[in-house]
Amino acid sequence: NDIVCMRDGTIWFTDPSFGILSEWEGAKAEQELPHAVYALTPDGVLHQVITDLKAPNGLAFSPDEKTLYVVESRAVPHRLIVQYDVANNHAVANKRTFCSAEGPGAFDGIKADIDGNLWCGFGSSGAPEAKPEELDGVRVYNPAGTLIGMIHLPERCANLCFGGPKNNRLFMAASHSLYAIYVNT
Repeated sequence: NDIVCMRDGTIWFTDPSFGILSEWEGAKAEQELPHAVYALTPDGVLHQVITDLKAPNGLAFSPDEKTLYVVESRAVPHRLIVQYDVANNHAVANKRTFCSAEGPGAFDGIKADIDGNLWCGFGSSGAPEAKPEELDGVRVYNPAGTLIGMIHLPERCANLCFGGPKNNRLFMAASHSLYAIYVNT
């Protein structure tokens, strides 16, 4: 579902059962393997790295690549972003909760900036009673997991990335639109 590459050429990706749960996203089918996070190393070997998450989705590394963040999209009662320490051999350890959606909303794609802040695509349930922190858009968390900013959009933000000549333009892929904004990172 999501993918991130390390500087050493290792490609990490998530494999939730999205796309086979109904005819809506693809073709309904039985799940062949458990939900997992994989790492494909430059020598062509595929490693199943994480198997204990319920539908892992977005993933990102800290700038020093020593911390891996993963969205657990079927966590109960709310979606979570969990973090792991990453060893030189691509093994992960020390799973802990980074932050929780804490309401009807849901995290999706995530990216870390050069300061280690985590930018998270977010979608609410569309409930009219939603609080400002539950609205659609992007949430920004500092490395300690504290919410430090939000970008509100009129629709759910599923994925995002930094781009442009100075890598300071945030591109946000939403339900029906693509948004872009220059940011101070």
